[in-house]
Amino acid sequence: MIEVVHVSKYFDNEPVLKDISVTFERGKTNLVIGQSGSGKTVLLKCIVGLLDVDEGDIIYDEVIFNKLNFGDKKSIRKEIGMLFQGGALFDSLTVEENIIYPMDMFTSMTTEEKIERANFCLKRVNMVNSNHLYPAELSGGMKKRVAIARAIALNPKYLFCDEPNSGLDPKTSIVIDNLIRELTEEFNMTTIVNTHDMNSVMEIGSKVVFIANGMKCWEGTNLEILHSDNQVLNDFIFANSLARHVKNTMKN
Repeated sequence: MIEVVHVSKYFDNEPVLKDISVTFERGKTNLVIGQSGSGKTVLLKCIVGLLDVDEGDIIYDEVIFNKLNFGDKKSIRKEIGMLFQGGALFDSLTVEENIIYPMDMFTSMTTEEKIERANFCLKRVNMVNSNHLYPAELSGGMKKRVAIARAIALNPKYLFCDEPNSGLDPKTSIVIDNLIRELTEEFNMTTIVNTHDMNSVMEIGSKVVFIANGMKCWEGTNLEILHSDNQVLNDFIFANSLARHVKNTMKN
């Protein structure tokens, strides 16, 4: 579980996050949604410690993360898996080497143990026998699956995904969404997904937090979101649905 307690963040004395409090639950896919510039990426960076909060606390399973020193923060970061927007695979490394990379950084595992773990992760994301391929040889969806395999290489307690479906077609996006949900439930992780994709919300949003203008404006489940009387949220949903309809019409 991760708790965000009265968190605010300022840039040049301007508030980007304003007194946000929310609890992200273990074993659930917790989605943070909002328009570009709403503050959701800043919130994610604050949670993982890439940005310092100016007010409030970030709490990992009763440990106040933002009050820890560098060494103690590192012990928690070992339990974090990250799926970046573009996958962020190293082009010069093979699939296997990409997955082993965090094991090289944070473990004392033997080479054989690392390869065994890499193979387990690749099997779990349906990428068996891709060990010696390079990222340039993979499709967009395959890159995302390899990135997920790398994210779970250290068997993390916490998984963060930043726009995991960016650049993917709708069919592949559903595959990635379902994979994230399955892994979250299988490994009982606290998963936080930043997205503006309403398909993802309806597919895997067991908890949804809506951010607008740096404030938490709504939270609930994917079953509740369509019945919300929050006008700002409804405008966001409508805008995304309209954009998707126009995009699909242009394709056809």
